[in-house]
Amino acid sequence: MIFDKLKKFDIVLDSPELDCPPVFSSGDVVSGKVVLELSAETKVESLKLHAEGFAKVHWTESRSAGSSAAYTQNYSDEVEYLNRREVLLQADNGELTVLPAGRHEYPFSFQLPEETLVTSFEGKHGSIRYWVKVKLHRPWATVKKIKKEFTVIEPIDINTPSLLAPQAGTQEKMARIWYRNCGQVSITAKIDRKGYTPGEVIPVFAEFDNSTSRAVVPKAYITQTQTFIARGTMKQKRAVVAMLCGDIVGARRRETWHGRAIKIPPVGPSILQCRIIKVEYMLRVCVDVPGTSKLSLELPLVMGTIPLHPFGSRTSSVSSQYSVNMEWLRMAIPEQPEPPPDYSAVVSDEEAVQNSTAVQPEEDLSGVLQRSLMAYVQEFRLRPPPVYSEVIQKINMYVV
Repeated sequence: MIFDKLKKFDIVLDSPELDCPPVFSSGDVVSGKVVLELSAETKVESLKLHAEGFAKVHWTESRSAGSSAAYTQNYSDEVEYLNRREVLLQADNGELTVLPAGRHEYPFSFQLPEETLVTSFEGKHGSIRYWVKVKLHRPWATVKKIKKEFTVIEPIDINTPSLLAPQAGTQEKMARIWYRNCGQVSITAKIDRKGYTPGEVIPVFAEFDNSTSRAVVPKAYITQTQTFIARGTMKQKRAVVAMLCGDIVGARRRETWHGRAIKIPPVGPSILQCRIIKVEYMLRVCVDVPGTSKLSLELPLVMGTIPLHPFGSRTSSVSSQYSVNMEWLRMAIPEQPEPPPDYSAVVSDEEAVQNSTAVQPEEDLSGVLQRSLMAYVQEFRLRPPPVYSEVIQKINMYVV
């Protein structure tokens, strides 16, 4: 049969390192070859390549239409980032091409769009993927297809004024027992800058003033928020990725953090330029206030790809810049790490009630682990995540 003649059909992408898959960014050239190995002479109509890149979101919600009726509402949207076609083999006169038995290689090369692409991402309700697909057309045979995904990392250089700017804030709240005020608790916190890279340590400078008659425990968390947007509706997935627990602050006492360290785990970079998918980070400093809800102060973070450097060139390509920082993907994590708390334990009582939904069952990761590292690192595949809290918020405006 004709299918037996095709022994191998593969896409090989060129990479500067043999043991490491290539990483691309806007304007880079993607090159490689399509390999055919035939056991006998074969007639071919054409060999065509199609490179694509999409951000896609999809989820469903159950709606009630009365006392006994219900229906499912679907939400989906997509944004196209790449669409390139190339003919690798096809006779000009429309006739068949006869290939002898053996190995045949067909090189290809195309440039990614110069405008900003979006970093590859895999989430529960959406993804950002890029791939090369090749179709082999032969007479009287089913079209043979093969697909190879590749990773795009849009560089975020934290060596910019906006990301080097310090972040600071103050929050306070009155503690109450029944209807009686029993003192105030306040938080003042500061971090050196807004931009960091995975693996870095964030020194937290904070002051906790406890004027109540009860002890409080200060804590700090790094949280990640994934936002999926479709048809004017927003669905969010939140998780705590790192935490820091301070010493007890006694009644009518004050505690100061002189650069207490919280380490950033292996997480994916921030995604801020996509219309339908966003990945954002926050440093949340908080205390439990007796008799009332949690007092919390939020400082925004941006996870970059190019680490802080006091000197050196900033003009090298993303592949060379990122090759150093890719080490965070290989960071060793203890066999039994202490899991971060549930996100609902970090937010105030009002936020927890507003954002709480049913706990989602643990996902099957077997299929996802076959993807490239950067495609799934945002889902914390390197360590079991804490329970996620999801919130659906309606927005009545266009999202740019």
